[in-house]
Amino acid sequence: MTFHTFDRGELALRYADIGNGPAVVFQHGLGGDAAQVAEVFPDAPPTRRVTLECRAQGLSEPGSYDALSIATFADDVATLAEHLAVGPAVFGGISMGAAISMRLAVKRPDLVCALVLARPAWLFAPAPDNMKPFGEIAGLLAAHDPRDARAAFDRSETAARAAREAPDNLASLGGFFDRANPATTVALLSAISRDGPGVSEAEVRALAVPTLVIGTAEDIVHPLDYAQTLAGTIPGATLVQIPSKSIDRTGHIVAFKAAVGDFLRGLDG
Repeated sequence: MTFHTFDRGELALRYADIGNGPAVVFQHGLGGDAAQVAEVFPDAPPTRRVTLECRAQGLSEPGSYDALSIATFADDVATLAEHLAVGPAVFGGISMGAAISMRLAVKRPDLVCALVLARPAWLFAPAPDNMKPFGEIAGLLAAHDPRDARAAFDRSETAARAAREAPDNLASLGGFFDRANPATTVALLSAISRDGPGVSEAEVRALAVPTLVIGTAEDIVHPLDYAQTLAGTIPGATLVQIPSKSIDRTGHIVAFKAAVGDFLRGLDG
């Protein structure tokens, strides 16, 4: 994977710019990085895939903690797209990346010609209940060293529910206790768990670009009904339900690649 550095003032952000073909700007989820996208993105049809590692994630610098927000991340992505002259392009992403892309489709329609919303974790309001586990982890890391914070989380009802209903979510949540800078993790999770895309239902209902929505069951962070609601709100959107990573990780990856590949091929038609 080829990485580059994008300067935002005094802040250095890392991004991947891979392949040749129509541009697709595809963003990772909260705490993720370009490798998360690479795992599920299809090899065909040929594309130029750009993924910015958002502030405080991957190997991008955090900058001011006060600036950590979905709006800031979206502005960073838009500025990179302009810098690379890749728009109008397909924009998409996983979870937080879906929220970033939905915001850009509303706020920067000049950049977005099609939209992929994979495992959305937000609809229109900030601080949805499904984001509470991230705030809970932030609170534990703020109060304890990472080892004790992890032990407290493992005893929590949140962890017990995830173990019962969505083991892959539990594994992902547990990874936040292993991150190198706990203070940055606290700031990131606190800010984004309380945030939202900053768009209204009416604005999303007015979108007029081809849209793919990908949802899964067995997922307490990315409820299937969020994917269903967005697919029903965006005119002409296509909903594809794929296997949950908690049930069939390999099947999830294969189905994700197939859904995105088929969507991209359909745009050429």
